[in-house]
Amino acid sequence: MYLLGVLVMVVGIALSIALHEVGHLLPAKRFGVKVTQYMVGFGPTLWSRRRGETEYGVKAVPLGGYVRMIGMFPPRAADGGRLRRSSSNPFHQMIEQARTDSLDEVEPGEEHRTFYRLPVWQRLVVMAGGPLMNLGIAAVLVTLLLTVHGVGTLTPTVSAVAECANTDVADDSCEGQDPSPALAAGLQAGDTIVAVDGTPVSTWSQTTYAIQNAGDTAVFTVERDGGRRTLEADLVLRERPLMTPDGQYQVDEDGELVLGQVGFLGASPTFVYEPQPITAVPGFVGDMFTGTARIVLTLPQRMVDVAQTVAGVEERDAEGPMSVVGVGRVAGEVADGALGDAGDSLTDRFWILLSLVASLNMALFVFNLIPLLPLDGGHIAGALWEGLKKAWHRVRGLPAPAPVDTAKALPVAYAVAVGLLGMTALLIYADIVTPIRLT
Repeated sequence: MYLLGVLVMVVGIALSIALHEVGHLLPAKRFGVKVTQYMVGFGPTLWSRRRGETEYGVKAVPLGGYVRMIGMFPPRAADGGRLRRSSSNPFHQMIEQARTDSLDEVEPGEEHRTFYRLPVWQRLVVMAGGPLMNLGIAAVLVTLLLTVHGVGTLTPTVSAVAECANTDVADDSCEGQDPSPALAAGLQAGDTIVAVDGTPVSTWSQTTYAIQNAGDTAVFTVERDGGRRTLEADLVLRERPLMTPDGQYQVDEDGELVLGQVGFLGASPTFVYEPQPITAVPGFVGDMFTGTARIVLTLPQRMVDVAQTVAGVEERDAEGPMSVVGVGRVAGEVADGALGDAGDSLTDRFWILLSLVASLNMALFVFNLIPLLPLDGGHIAGALWEGLKKAWHRVRGLPAPAPVDTAKALPVAYAVAVGLLGMTALLIYADIVTPIRLT
């Protein structure tokens, strides 16, 4: 099962990358740009086949992909973009060589099929197509997850009753101790709590809040065997995380749970998956986006934390970034049943794996919008800047400006690429020596 989970995640990652590149490929071809290559992966080519003017293939390193379009960089307005070999600046030589290589791909009569000649809006569509494809995949998977399988939740149906007052439900040795309030009151596994002290409850969080604020004694209305009965429990004080009236845990300024002496019953809820209405999808996708964006925005600090983890300075953050190795490990643990009741059936585990693929696609969407080359966001930023320049010139009655020279950003692109490779290597190493585990 572990290997099956890893395989499912590998296939999910590969399909996500492939569809991301399809998001670039289809609009590029629709707008007439000549596409010479569509590749999933980097490095040596494992398989390829030419269809028309485009070579489709799979490469050995599954850490991304690309669509090769001719004329990605415009020529210099002054001299048609030829390489200035007299320049001694290595960055200038890098820029001019890349520009020349890009233009050398343009055969006579194909000048109108270059990427840089597209209108701004079409370039935006082509470059945003990849990230938007990942967003669409995430949204579809989340829709299926919420409406078909449901969201894991705790219900006020009792799954277990503690034997004694001063230990948790899992403990059954009560020698020298009083019975738990739940046991003494006659509460049984299978009972559904529908009211506490006359206040109706429909979720376990509402039930917990009512118990915490009931005082020394609480009266429970429960459903059992098709009927209702009333049970009275003398609560004991235990240190527990405090709840808010809306059913959320209280947290302090550092995000830590706030603990307090509150009423304790000694009963456990039942974990179930409850399907949600389709109207819940936009909010859930929005929360995924904001959560992922928060991680991406704090990525430098999180990478420092990962480095300190590798050095043995601190523990690994369970909500921190992972490499494909870490994601594969988590997928294997999910398939192997590491989540207990939350994934106690093959169906549950399958849906959890799909949720991981959805989260991965949301991460690809957000990360690729970073406005730096070689990411899609860098090309999007260049097109937007050109659109603003053209609008400004049009308002002032000036001639249309030359296309934005994205080739000048290549030194930054190479630096970003080196940084991404370094981050990837660090995360892979961390996922091997200090992995994030579900248990």
